[in-house]
Amino acid sequence: MTDNTIPDNWKSRFFTIWGGQAISLLGSQLVQFALIWYLTEETNSATTLAIASMAGLLPQVLLSPLIGTLVDRWPRRWVMVGADTAVVLATLLLAYLFWLEAVTVGHIYLLLFIRAVGGGFHQSAMGASIVLMVPGEQLARIQGLNQTLNGGLNLVAAPLGAFLLALLPMQGILAIDALTALFAIAPLLMLAIPQPLRKEAAVAQEQTVWQDMRDGFIYIREWPALVIILLMVMGVNFMLTPVASLLPLLVADHFNGGALQLGWIQAASAGGMVAGGLLLSAWGGFRRRVVTAMCGLIGIGAGVFLTGLAPANGFWMALGATAVSGMMTPITNGSFGAVLQASIAPEMQGRVFALIFRAATAMAPLGLLIAGPLADAVGVRVWYLAGGVVCAAMGLLGFFIPVVMEFEVRVAVPAVDGV
Repeated sequence: MTDNTIPDNWKSRFFTIWGGQAISLLGSQLVQFALIWYLTEETNSATTLAIASMAGLLPQVLLSPLIGTLVDRWPRRWVMVGADTAVVLATLLLAYLFWLEAVTVGHIYLLLFIRAVGGGFHQSAMGASIVLMVPGEQLARIQGLNQTLNGGLNLVAAPLGAFLLALLPMQGILAIDALTALFAIAPLLMLAIPQPLRKEAAVAQEQTVWQDMRDGFIYIREWPALVIILLMVMGVNFMLTPVASLLPLLVADHFNGGALQLGWIQAASAGGMVAGGLLLSAWGGFRRRVVTAMCGLIGIGAGVFLTGLAPANGFWMALGATAVSGMMTPITNGSFGAVLQASIAPEMQGRVFALIFRAATAMAPLGLLIAGPLADAVGVRVWYLAGGVVCAAMGLLGFFIPVVMEFEVRVAVPAVDGV
């Protein structure tokens, strides 16, 4: 429930904020690369890198429902300002420790954890605010721009990070991240972000955080199409998350390639993501965005399947197939995101998106836990083939589930006490 009317000149406000976020995200990617490379050089320990990954993953898995609930209760503009400011202060503190040459691995783990928590608050607040700043018919294009940005950063962050590490000490890289974060904070201090209204202020005051979180679960549970889409997202993440982790083994063991070949195939995937994001931002997808999402899901599955099907002398086939799956990824994710933003009540988006994100993220470690031993036993290609089939099958199945196909034409969203 909201009294927000999106003005005709919405682009100036939105893209000022979006541009600042993009600059800040580049700084974050540079720091992420630099810190992981520092840990690699200093420890040469897979366990250390695994713990670093968990420090960035666990807050998303464990805290996302609480974060989403708080985002729906608090002013989203100030949530983003507070989250970004906390990350900047933690980053500057770590830079100071590097300058003193007093930094420890534990300090880096702590910063990665703080960055993950701050990023969770920021992403949840920004994602839930887009529907209040952008006209509904433009949501898919905005999602396409976001996917293009992510793909472009995947292309440039690693080489740019390596270049800067050769020029600057670690505290210099951290200082760059703090500086770029100011580009995200400054527009938020000058431009208002609409806030959805709860049904009744009195009810809002009586509701506890835990009751709000419960309402998020109820909201999803009472919407069959949303439950089905959530299960699809979980299944796809379970099958496809290990694909990226197993890629080096596929290149080395099956194609007998080296670092150069791995770089090519990663570049093909990132380039496909940029192309797919640009296509979605220009095209906007089919009139029914859920159709675009299902077609994209089939395309991802086909690309992953063909990558696993490529013979040992067919590296170029795998390269093309990886580019296809990379291209279909932003089309799928952007369309799904636009469908959810347009369909879920604005005052529920923080907690509902957080719950969906948590369920999807939680499947990643489970998929890795099963895929690793299975790939060791029967070969890496089997997981690619199975993952491709499951992904494409889910996309096809969606066309035969009426409640999913009618997701966008639902007359009213479920009512929940306290909303």
